[in-house]
Amino acid sequence: MLPAHAQMLTPAAPAGQPLDRIVAVVNDDVILQSELNDAVTSVQQQYAGHTEQLPPMNVLQQQVLDRLVLMRLQIQKAQDQGIHVSDADVDQAIQGVAEQNKLTPEQLRAQVEQSGSSFAAFRQQLSDQITVQRLHQSVVQDSVSVTDSEIDNLLSSPTYKAGEVHLAHIQISIPGGADAAAIQASQTKAEQALAAIKGGMDFNAAAIRYSDASDALDGGDLGWRRMDEIPAAFADTIGSMKAGDVSPALRGPTGFHIIKLIDQRQGSRKMVTEFHARQILIKPSELVTPAQAEQKAKDLYNRIINKHEDFATLAKENSKDDTTANVGGDMGWFQPQAWGATIGKQLGALKDNEVSQPFQSEAGWHILQRLGSRESDLTVQTERDQARQAIGTRKSEQAYDDYLRDLRSNAYINILVPELREADSQAAAGTSP
Repeated sequence: MLPAHAQMLTPAAPAGQPLDRIVAVVNDDVILQSELNDAVTSVQQQYAGHTEQLPPMNVLQQQVLDRLVLMRLQIQKAQDQGIHVSDADVDQAIQGVAEQNKLTPEQLRAQVEQSGSSFAAFRQQLSDQITVQRLHQSVVQDSVSVTDSEIDNLLSSPTYKAGEVHLAHIQISIPGGADAAAIQASQTKAEQALAAIKGGMDFNAAAIRYSDASDALDGGDLGWRRMDEIPAAFADTIGSMKAGDVSPALRGPTGFHIIKLIDQRQGSRKMVTEFHARQILIKPSELVTPAQAEQKAKDLYNRIINKHEDFATLAKENSKDDTTANVGGDMGWFQPQAWGATIGKQLGALKDNEVSQPFQSEAGWHILQRLGSRESDLTVQTERDQARQAIGTRKSEQAYDDYLRDLRSNAYINILVPELREADSQAAAGTSP
């Protein structure tokens, strides 16, 4: 999902400034100095009033350039795979961003342009974000599966913990094939970051300054995650922390991590209301006009209410719902929205054994009888669903992380500005937590 605060891009350098130079070559594409300047300015605008949280300019430029390189690689790969984003897709994304910011699309455009940014560049940024999302989906959808045995193993594991945690992290990557000296250098940098935090530096500021994860410029915020989504190597440590605590430097598969527990909350039992109902559905067709369908539904209702004819028999003889007609219209037990919002609303207004008056939905005209209601405890099923999602999310993140590593290692990347070359060597080690 696109962020409500989609970053505003700043305009190109005004006339009179030196001509652009190429700062990086990425396969057969280039990144210009003006692009880097615009992206750096965008980050600075996000931290307006809190610029003390930003690292020195050379470090900030390295981090921003790494983000631009990684984005360019993903866009190139998406294009190779034929992933296309239409103008309508971008229009829909703009509508979503506007709604999340309580604006109309016209007001959003005015706000972007008032800030000095190009709306065309803003549209392109959204298009790139959608492209990367679709690339991610295409990479993980065929490579990630979750079995029932994996879910059983997770739920029965002694390390399994329910509830959710809000985390932030700092990642100090270890380059692939690193020797002892390189590993020690990463550990030393992690210890420096930890010392700065203990010395009073804000964790978000430390993440921006020290972390080389892709979310460093966002302060390392990982958002809310279920405990069963946390890698086992870190779960025990996090489980013993209190809100506000910061972990020591933890060694993981990709490097050293410092984790802050921002907040935590416990899971609760999942109780839902379920209904047992049956229905008669009359559909308009080539032979039945909408008016005739309505009249037939009214006639059947009259036969049930005033002539006391059997609902199930009439459903077998007249209902056009292929899934329920043969069983007398019986819909079984289900949650209110399972058959759509219109039926759910009708069920909520009925009493047990009460028959609704004919009502219309997109499918046709319905007569509904509520046979019963109950409160069901879906905690176990919900836990299994969440466990499946957690395992899938963990596998997806690892699969895409591996994909980005391969993508980067097989790409031609040439950083032409000497003071920015460190970013490429650091980022080649890892792209996400």
